[in-house]
Amino acid sequence: MQSEAEQVDDRRWFALQTRSRHEKVVRDELLRRDIENFLPLMTRLRQWTDRKKKIEFPLFSGYCFARFSLDARLPVLQTTGVVRIIGRNGRPESIPAPEIESLMIVMNNRAQYQYAVHPFLKEGMLVEVVSGPFQGVKGRVVRQDKHCRIVISISLIQQAVAVEIDASCIVPVSTGDVLPESNQHQPYHYSGLSRDRSPDRYNERFGSHQL
Repeated sequence: MQSEAEQVDDRRWFALQTRSRHEKVVRDELLRRDIENFLPLMTRLRQWTDRKKKIEFPLFSGYCFARFSLDARLPVLQTTGVVRIIGRNGRPESIPAPEIESLMIVMNNRAQYQYAVHPFLKEGMLVEVVSGPFQGVKGRVVRQDKHCRIVISISLIQQAVAVEIDASCIVPVSTGDVLPESNQHQPYHYSGLSRDRSPDRYNERFGSHQL
């Protein structure tokens, strides 16, 4: 008979669709059920006639993440506020752990860095942060105005978060530097990642492409 230490941990991260404005209810109920979960939050300043107050809102409205084994999913589905486990073709599908881990790193440093919900991007340059508090995070790099941003995507639910970071802290993971021309309608630009990041030098290496 296997000991607990020898048993394989088959828990995976899944996205849970929640009822409207029930994200925190789901999180709290999962905690009471001792089910590991993750609800990324963002802070907004609300203005009333007599005061201002900072309020935390779910980063991805209508979603909460939980880590569990599919064989033990019944308590998750019975949790107040849970609509379903996100998947494809009627079957739950897990989220790669690195996607959740990267998002956790960003949320743990949210007080020090600017971040924002970002349109989901499937194509782009895959990079890894090699220095600073976000070291180890992988994501897609885009340039909006003059700011360089890393886009961390949760592919299954087509949601993403963007965080501003110095381009000198990131290096390419793959050589897929140029997007297909079919994506040129999106208002984002690649950011050059060479030591000389001037626009002219970048255009010499990769060409000028608007996403």
